[in-house]
Amino acid sequence: MNQLISENIAGCEWGVSKFLIFSDNVFEPLIYYSHLGVLILILFFGLFVYLNNTKEVQNKILFYLSLVISVWLFSDLVLWASEKISYIMFFWSLEIIFEPIIYILALYFFYAFINKNIIPFKAKIISSLMLLPTLILAPTNFGLTGFDLTNCDRVAVEGLLPKYGYFIEILIVFWIIFIAFNHYYKNKDYIIRKKIFFSATGICLFLLSFSLGNITEVITENWYIGQIGYIGIPIFIAFLSYLIVKFKAFNIKLIGTQALVVVLWIALFALLFIRTIENARIIVSLTLILFLIVGIFLIRSVKREVKQREQIEELAENLEVANEKLKELDQLKSEFLSLATHQIRAPLTAIKGYSSMLLEGDFGVLPQKATDSVQTIMKSCQNLIKIVEDFLNISRIEQGRMVYEKSIFDIKETVQEVIKEIKPNIDKAELSLDLNIPIEKINVNADRNKIKQVVSNIVDNSIKYTPHGQINISVFLDGEKVKIAVKDSGTGIDPSEINKLFAKFSRTKEANKTSVTGTGLGLYVAKKIIEAHRGDIKIYSEGVGKGSTFTIELPAL
Repeated sequence: MNQLISENIAGCEWGVSKFLIFSDNVFEPLIYYSHLGVLILILFFGLFVYLNNTKEVQNKILFYLSLVISVWLFSDLVLWASEKISYIMFFWSLEIIFEPIIYILALYFFYAFINKNIIPFKAKIISSLMLLPTLILAPTNFGLTGFDLTNCDRVAVEGLLPKYGYFIEILIVFWIIFIAFNHYYKNKDYIIRKKIFFSATGICLFLLSFSLGNITEVITENWYIGQIGYIGIPIFIAFLSYLIVKFKAFNIKLIGTQALVVVLWIALFALLFIRTIENARIIVSLTLILFLIVGIFLIRSVKREVKQREQIEELAENLEVANEKLKELDQLKSEFLSLATHQIRAPLTAIKGYSSMLLEGDFGVLPQKATDSVQTIMKSCQNLIKIVEDFLNISRIEQGRMVYEKSIFDIKETVQEVIKEIKPNIDKAELSLDLNIPIEKINVNADRNKIKQVVSNIVDNSIKYTPHGQINISVFLDGEKVKIAVKDSGTGIDPSEINKLFAKFSRTKEANKTSVTGTGLGLYVAKKIIEAHRGDIKIYSEGVGKGSTFTIELPAL
């Protein structure tokens, strides 16, 4: 026997509610399905999306929207379950406040979803002004004028404010439709148009399902029929899940499938509390419709993914075959390069030898004009030999045929040999040379000739790209590393281009502006040689025109 309380109307036996929402006053279990089931689903979805990416604007708005809808659904369930007039009046007032907020948040979400940005400030001001009367007048008689004591239906008497809320809701729907049409016709991209269409459809279906209770009450004066509309709210979730899977709106994979599993769990759980076969049929029918809609989209998505995976596998196989062919071609290229450079080097050596003999007077004294011409031939020949040597080294490195004859030697002496050989070029360029080389030995275990080649290459680069000023060469120990630093006051390097210098055939913009010729191979070869010795080459420059510093690092003994 239901207990009677002081707030009960005479002759009306209202059951006492537990936790505000559980009581015999809810005479149809379908009410719990349409409220608690949807509440749990929306909270799960909103929280899941928000936690996966808390920085995205649309994620935050969707989370806030899910919270407000949950509060509204809980309040509406209290109206069905509670026996206390004061509770009913309070939660009814909450519904009047939260209902237009749901529509405004839906507008904000839709805008953020298709624009990846928050709604403009003017739109916020307009929507806030529209909501302001509701916030101010909800506690007054404009919200609820009283309580109907003439029957046992526990119904509050609404004032003008709810009708104003319906007006706001209609305006918001038209606002969403206007934004959708505007963006749809401005964007010619098919994918973006599809995204706008589906998101607008999902939002409108959600709002239609949410408002179905009010619409059916006006037409049929039966609030119970309207509750079925809340079950349609997951249609919005289904559409949004499809959008997330389709357009990766929140960068969450398979979220649609997870949401679908939750819906299935809620639907099956709700069947445990159904007392009549009619209500069970309603729940099963609505659930089947929902699953049909979502299932079609998911099946189509899975089919596309399977087809794409098959295409990717086919492309991967073709790519593997092409890669093998490229490797063969690359090997042939390296072999051809090695053969060609070997063949070129032989006549160049002959040209260099005979030029040297001519300059030294082995064939008699040459006229001055002839001497100048032979010197030009000699210089060009030396440049060609250096280029050929670079190509040979690249070929050896790429084929793994580079041989390193390591021995223990004093790196300081090697640097001094390089300076002695290259000093005439420094003097010719009218550059000052500053040396900082210690007296004590600094031994390393390396290929002496190749290290000498690298140091010579670095110093020669500094000479080429230093029109005036000085070059500073230092040799020192830094922990377990031997460092050779070559610092110049030359053209400098843009910091954004430093990493490009070690690529094949790569030169800086400033280098290309100068009259200095080069292949862009020297630094690539130098780095590979030093790395083979478990060392490294580093470059530092403050910018163009501010000089640069090259540092060669080798393991110390």
